[in-house]
Amino acid sequence: MICCGLMWKSGGEDLQGFYPVRPECQADVPRTRFKSRAGKTLSARRWHAAFTEDGHLDMEKVLRRIQRGGIHPSIKGAVWEFLLGCYDPDSTFEERNKLRNRRREQYGAWKEECKQMVPVVGSGKYVTMAVVLENGKPIDDSSVENQGWVVKNTVTDERVLQWMLSLHQIGLDVARTDRYLSFYENGGNQSKLWDVLAIYTWLNLDIGYVQGMNDICSPMIILFDDEADAFWCFERAMRRLRENFRATATSMGVQTQLGVLSQVIKTVDPRLHQHLEDLDGGEYLFAIRMLMVLFRREFSFLDSLYLWEMMWAMEYNPNMFATYEELENRNNAAEDPKLLKRYGKFERKYVKSNSGQNEQHRNTLAVFVVASVLQTKNKRLLKEAKGLDDVVQILGDIAGNLDAKKACKEALKIHEKFLKKANRQ
Repeated sequence: MICCGLMWKSGGEDLQGFYPVRPECQADVPRTRFKSRAGKTLSARRWHAAFTEDGHLDMEKVLRRIQRGGIHPSIKGAVWEFLLGCYDPDSTFEERNKLRNRRREQYGAWKEECKQMVPVVGSGKYVTMAVVLENGKPIDDSSVENQGWVVKNTVTDERVLQWMLSLHQIGLDVARTDRYLSFYENGGNQSKLWDVLAIYTWLNLDIGYVQGMNDICSPMIILFDDEADAFWCFERAMRRLRENFRATATSMGVQTQLGVLSQVIKTVDPRLHQHLEDLDGGEYLFAIRMLMVLFRREFSFLDSLYLWEMMWAMEYNPNMFATYEELENRNNAAEDPKLLKRYGKFERKYVKSNSGQNEQHRNTLAVFVVASVLQTKNKRLLKEAKGLDDVVQILGDIAGNLDAKKACKEALKIHEKFLKKANRQ
């Protein structure tokens, strides 16, 4: 994105200007703590210098820099594509351009498929009212709200019906997503967000659309000019998060991470865990939002992106691209210790202990970040929380008052403490 509009000074350099806030919303937005620090933050110059002449990327050097000071806003999108496994650092510029073009064509085909079913897709507008009943019959009076388009015939295909039933909920969530940002004053940008979410939902009906996906997708729409590139970055991010959104009649996928969080706090801070259990909070349901949308509500927009890239860098696995593309040429760090340097520091611990093959540890750094947040509020929770409402209120007070880098550092310390105590048991 081009730096424009309202600008806040940070560390001698304007950063918030990359994501300008609507003037009338400034008072309600958490303050930004992230500062671009020379020698620590991954700058555009350092980023471009990390490539060889033909395009191979020194990921080890990039990860070190991100883990020290995040990524400068001017290059976030390009770096995220590697952090999330969209591209292989060992590929060339030419190979990546071919893959990018192929993916853009694929996205275009999916978009056209969706447009054939719902002409609003790709029109620059989006659906905000239900278009069909659960029995598949059209809702005639939805035409005005849905930009003059209505379903004309009863929908009998179950997959198409399931998808159509979700479109208005996506639209309602899009309308309130990051509405304080000037970027979304443009209705065309909102429609891009709706298009990407609608197409992703069509391709992933086993999960469907769940509220919170909009918060994960929104930064991708802002960071990438090309809608197809935004889609693929979101799709890769969802590879890591999708199980959190899987729901049945009796459970939600995120409960797996809540169970891990419960075990972590019970191990590293048994007194706090017992107190929460006494308040009927032992299932840690108050932490659902933090895990589902990766702390988007607890940090300013820029700080939440900083937290994400810190976590993704620490969780980075060089085999990610090969795994997602279902390729066979994967590196085995257990056989070649030099390869360990290409892993993020959180992921590296599992590879070192040969537990990297255990999929249960995947993406649990967020759990330890939640644990670090609870630790910072330990005294208040023990002293003031007399019920779950108090717990929610105390944790609600952290919005805009958390330091992303400090939270990650504390999370790693808690992780180390947890592993040591768990191994003794």
